[in-house]
Amino acid sequence: MARRRGNYKLFAGFAHYVPGFGGLFMLLLMLLIGALLGNLVSMLFPLFLEPEDAVEYSTLVSYPLMFIPPMIYAMTVSRSHSYNEAGLKLDNSHFSPLGAVVCVLLVIFSTLALGLCSEPLSSLLPPMPAWLEQVLKSMTGGRFWVNFLCVSIFAPFFEEWLCRGMVLRGLLGKGVRPIWAIACSALFFAFIHLNPWQAIPAFLFGMLFGYVYYRTGSLRLTMLMHFVNNTFSLVVSRIDSLADMDSWSEVIPSPQYWILVAACALFVCATVYAFGKIKPVSASGSFDKVDAVFSE
Repeated sequence: MARRRGNYKLFAGFAHYVPGFGGLFMLLLMLLIGALLGNLVSMLFPLFLEPEDAVEYSTLVSYPLMFIPPMIYAMTVSRSHSYNEAGLKLDNSHFSPLGAVVCVLLVIFSTLALGLCSEPLSSLLPPMPAWLEQVLKSMTGGRFWVNFLCVSIFAPFFEEWLCRGMVLRGLLGKGVRPIWAIACSALFFAFIHLNPWQAIPAFLFGMLFGYVYYRTGSLRLTMLMHFVNNTFSLVVSRIDSLADMDSWSEVIPSPQYWILVAACALFVCATVYAFGKIKPVSASGSFDKVDAVFSE
């Protein structure tokens, strides 16, 4: 049996697994198993490193390790289905009529705009517990290259693979109505952050990321959006005058702040409208099909 050339592409090994709601819970279970393995491995680092270094460097291992069980599970199921079923590509390039450059510019600025729009909702929550605040600061306050690798590279790649590439693509591929599929994938995205202070903005970002993926099928585009949001937050946290800022309202005077929030909300709406001109990638046939992984 000969392997086809297309299968050397990055995401081809997962294309034949199109999970429904049952698969969603299996992926979540595998993720929890991965988190447990990551925590066990993290416990070994203090045996060889100073406490601060142990916490920082263990994240480089424990975070990607968390996604290994769901990836192995998805690839195994995909491989078993590949002998007799066509798959659905995780990453497509349906940018017409806007074009790739316009899509990239729109998602970059709409991601930054949505970050500001989400602040008023997050401000309704009670103050974040000190321990959680310390955990989140440890993700952005250590060595920059370690933080950048974890926050700006690992998180966009693994979380977009799971939440858009597997969960959303799977639900759309099973014929779930797009609005419910996008909402479910956004809830999944919010849930894996495991705290409401991150979950609320994660849900909003998940809705925007999901809509862009529904329209374009481009996982690279949603990874870019995720990268922009995380990297912007990381850079801001490294600026001394802004490091302890909880909201941009602490920096921008009140009238101008709310005008800016309204302008950002309008820009996000305009982006959604613009992407509405793209024929959606859906179960009806816009997803690029993938032939069997193996042929006789």
